[in-house]
Amino acid sequence: MLLSRIHLAGVGALDDLVLPFDDGRGGLRRLVVLFGGESVGKTSLLSAIAATRPGHAVAHGTGPRTDAEAPFAVADWFLGDDDPTRPHALRVASPSARLSGEREEHALLRRREQALFDRRATEGGFVLVALSGARWFSRTPVLLTTPERTVLRYDVRGTGSFDDPARADLARETKQVLSYAAIGAALARGPAAPGARLVALDRALREALAVLLEDTGASYLGPSPERLEPMFAFEGRERELDDLPRSLRHRVAFATLALRALAAAYPDRDPREAEGVILLDDLEVEQDARAQQALPALLRRALPRAQWIVTTSSQSVAMGCTAAEVMALRRMPGSSAVELHQGEAAMMH
Repeated sequence: MLLSRIHLAGVGALDDLVLPFDDGRGGLRRLVVLFGGESVGKTSLLSAIAATRPGHAVAHGTGPRTDAEAPFAVADWFLGDDDPTRPHALRVASPSARLSGEREEHALLRRREQALFDRRATEGGFVLVALSGARWFSRTPVLLTTPERTVLRYDVRGTGSFDDPARADLARETKQVLSYAAIGAALARGPAAPGARLVALDRALREALAVLLEDTGASYLGPSPERLEPMFAFEGRERELDDLPRSLRHRVAFATLALRALAAAYPDRDPREAEGVILLDDLEVEQDARAQQALPALLRRALPRAQWIVTTSSQSVAMGCTAAEVMALRRMPGSSAVELHQGEAAMMH
């Protein structure tokens, strides 16, 4: 599942704005960087995407609209691996959406089709991962419990929160995935054994982390036999995740939590080869300017078939992308409207 287009009306600061995610050549962009300053609606946009998808379409909050219509979003999804024979996009709309010019019988068919895929999405696939800009890492020990309901389960109806720090502590889940995948892989008895999917997840984690950490001097070693804590080599000695610089903990979590969801939703597939959407708010958090410029290309390489949709207010992040990968959201002087700029216009600061 990949996003091909979204139309927002009255969602935060975004009113009657259409964002295309196609590459203009019949394909979809695998990296989209939403660049803009404060209060232009970047986080609201990610929230709208997360709330307008197969398996999870909910009403949006209040917005700046003065007419009688409630805020809404309409997203077109290319289902890809989730429905490879489907020739056109699936349209998912907020429950409150009334599409301009849509006849009643067409609206009824759209709602029925959306309900059908809401049911299908609970059976597997349709991955969307939301990583909040408020993310942080507590110093908490690894806890391995009920893996079939944690590491090995993906809930398509889970709500992605982008502004609740209480739900943005990524330490325990990141540790749990790394440790359990390695332990399960070590216990697997063969390619047909129940642990085979953990072998694939552990291999994918090691490959993706090698990419995201390649310019940092750090490397992932696996869990400690004594404490089961994920261990890393950094600056000439072994360190636990808690002892890595904060910038590296963020990178580890990006790969780990995305791959966990992909592995849980597609148990018979290499998770690095599975499609899914990863929403990452404020990519620049805890990263220095050099790392900000390098990260977009590393994300693409770490999960080559995923679609990364990230927000940033950092010019360094934008400079690490091609013009086709950047969409700029700008509020013009003297105007309350937010405008979308693409291509070379998006790169002008």
